[in-house]
Amino acid sequence: MPQRAVTGGQDWGSVNVGSGSIRKKAVPKTAAGIDAAKKAGLIATERRYGAGGNSSAHSGANINARKLEESEDLKHSKVDKSLSKAIMQARTAKKKTQKELATMINEKIQVVQEYESGKAIPNGAIIGKIERALGCKLPRPGKKPAPKKAAGGSAMGGAAR
Repeated sequence: MPQRAVTGGQDWGSVNVGSGSIRKKAVPKTAAGIDAAKKAGLIATERRYGAGGNSSAHSGANINARKLEESEDLKHSKVDKSLSKAIMQARTAKKKTQKELATMINEKIQVVQEYESGKAIPNGAIIGKIERALGCKLPRPGKKPAPKKAAGGSAMGGAAR
């Protein structure tokens, strides 16, 4: 039988996969080296918009403090004592516990506790649920009047008659 040469086999030569044979440009490490490279035109720098640290978080601090001083209400409105007392009286008149009332209105027990202690922030939907569950009308918290505008004129925007 004649000998055949293997032409489609593997190449057993060495291959360099790394970057050892490629020469990299020398990158300056010091500030003086960077300045010299800039002057020589080897490095181009760009100033990015908004770059340069976190100064925006601290620059408006005195403006926010001024706004806080100007504002009058820094606290959330809480449930009025008359509402909390009315919920408590209506619940005890129906002989229901806080847990039973909470399950009737599909809320957590803590919600009923906060309303009865006067610590909750008033929510019309929850007050309506309590009214329906207890079968009585509860005193609703009054809305605070909006600050009046300094501009003169009628409330309807038309001419006075």
